[in-house]
Amino acid sequence: MTTVLGLSAYYHDSAAALVEDGVIVAAAQEERFSRRKHDARFPGQAVRFCLESRGIHLTDVNQVVFYDKPLVKFERLLETYLAYAPRGFRSFVAAMPVWLQDKLYLKKTLKRELAALAGVKEQALPPLLFTEHHQAHAASAFYPSPFEKAAVLCLDGVGEWATTSAWLGAGRRLEALWQIDFPHSLGLLYSAFTYYTGFRVNSGEYKLMGLAPYGEPRYVDVILERLLDLKADGTFRLNMDYFNYCTGLTMTNGRFHDLFGGPPRTPETPITRHHMDIAASIQKVTEEVVLRLGRTLRAETGAEHLCLAGGVALNCVANGELLRAGVFEDIWVQPAAGDAGGALGAALVVWHEVHDGSHQPIAGDAMAGAYLGPRFSTTEAAQRLEAMGAVAEAIDDAELLPLVATLLADGAVVGWFQGPMEFGPRALGGRSILGDPRSPRMQSVMNLKIKYRESFRPFAPAVLAERAGEWFELDRASPYMLFVAPVAAARRLPPEEDAAGLFGIDRLKVPRSTIPAVTHVDFSARVQTVHEHTNPRFYRLLEAFEARTGCPVLVNTSFNVRGEPIVGSPEDAYRCFMRTEIDYLVVEGLLLAKTDQPPLEGDETWREELEPD
Repeated sequence: MTTVLGLSAYYHDSAAALVEDGVIVAAAQEERFSRRKHDARFPGQAVRFCLESRGIHLTDVNQVVFYDKPLVKFERLLETYLAYAPRGFRSFVAAMPVWLQDKLYLKKTLKRELAALAGVKEQALPPLLFTEHHQAHAASAFYPSPFEKAAVLCLDGVGEWATTSAWLGAGRRLEALWQIDFPHSLGLLYSAFTYYTGFRVNSGEYKLMGLAPYGEPRYVDVILERLLDLKADGTFRLNMDYFNYCTGLTMTNGRFHDLFGGPPRTPETPITRHHMDIAASIQKVTEEVVLRLGRTLRAETGAEHLCLAGGVALNCVANGELLRAGVFEDIWVQPAAGDAGGALGAALVVWHEVHDGSHQPIAGDAMAGAYLGPRFSTTEAAQRLEAMGAVAEAIDDAELLPLVATLLADGAVVGWFQGPMEFGPRALGGRSILGDPRSPRMQSVMNLKIKYRESFRPFAPAVLAERAGEWFELDRASPYMLFVAPVAAARRLPPEEDAAGLFGIDRLKVPRSTIPAVTHVDFSARVQTVHEHTNPRFYRLLEAFEARTGCPVLVNTSFNVRGEPIVGSPEDAYRCFMRTEIDYLVVEGLLLAKTDQPPLEGDETWREELEPD
């Protein structure tokens, strides 16, 4: 047995992944254990889970591999400061202590952490290897995909130097084709607009994407004429006169702000039509860049399939546009497309390149539905919940699933905790909050009373895979919510006469389909197809809901509140349940009603523990 442990850490979303003879057997993000969102620290708890889930010790692992080359990244940092000197001195002074005390000596830091975790001397540790950042992304996209051969496109903020990279995967070989280097970055361009519209960089990008359909893309020409030199083949250069991230502590500068008519929006202040138009414009430009790059890769490689990774690959609207353009016969996106997935990619690089491991594509993919994290038996969950004073009733699935379906159909919101935890940013029916998509009130109720988040943000539908084509304009699997598709025309409602004059958030008040809670204002939906072979229990719940209502769709949003990581344990789930207006909680074979629960003592200040995301 050859076992490789992959790690990502020290930037954002640290994670660990375990690969045995090329098979992905465990993966998790540190934030789910530490309860610190986007936790960047050494993923000790994630490593411990991966090892314990297989009953092995760290010394049983053949290699440990880190997803990044810190010395090359430091070289980029120094060259950038030298290129812009004397500008950027403040940023240089801010960054150097972190590098000189920690990141520059990452090998030493990692060995110290691993030795402490395993309780052994550093000499007893497995060999520690390093991959390049985009190499790890590319491997995470290609090797688990269902394709024997595919073009691979990686798009993120920045790795060591690369911000965009193209690859060709064939068999167990993954060949680098070309790359675009820092500071010219589609990910950082999108993050600059995330910052400008008042959202947090590295976590608010999906909010900007969700805001885009409310606006008009009035600034596309401005972006293309002043900020981005976009070539016909999709390659690009940024006009750095408008950005501050090379030399300052912010993403944009005064020239950028003058170009768009004012300073950045302050977080938590009202969102105006201007911000919506800005969001619509950068989203349109991003889609155009991705489409052109896709066409170029198809022409250069001749590959019929495409794999995507990197943070920009989480832009499911752009993914959906590329899919519908028909450039490739099919597209597969790594569900943990951001840095967390780098841990998995790094481990796969070692299996294929160090061990000459074989590559056997699996129908669907090799991610096991992304259900790669911790799971709990009903017995263990009951013990944990009882220790918290929870009142739960054990019910067999034959009775429980129809009962939960009825509760949902009657308008209840249900916390749903079952099976292994998902790897990646999406809740896919393992750690989810569920609701009835037919309810016109469900979106505002879930946003404002349960998630405590911005009212404009849409919710995703989970649908029985075999029924997806009847409800959405989608002709293939989308198990990871990484493709946006229009709601099927037959499910849409005719426009109301007095709706034409509505703008912005007011458009939410107009039901657009028979499943309004998951239909965005432009009739789009971020679809999750649910498959019996990867999540049979969630699949059966959807079947029960369809039997009760005729609708095989549920609202599926992540089981957390704003600023909190998705719940990882039964205790996390119970606390979230008690802090919100969720009506019922299902933990494996247990049903908990809110009305039966005693008050959660000593938890009055929980909001102070969380930072807005």
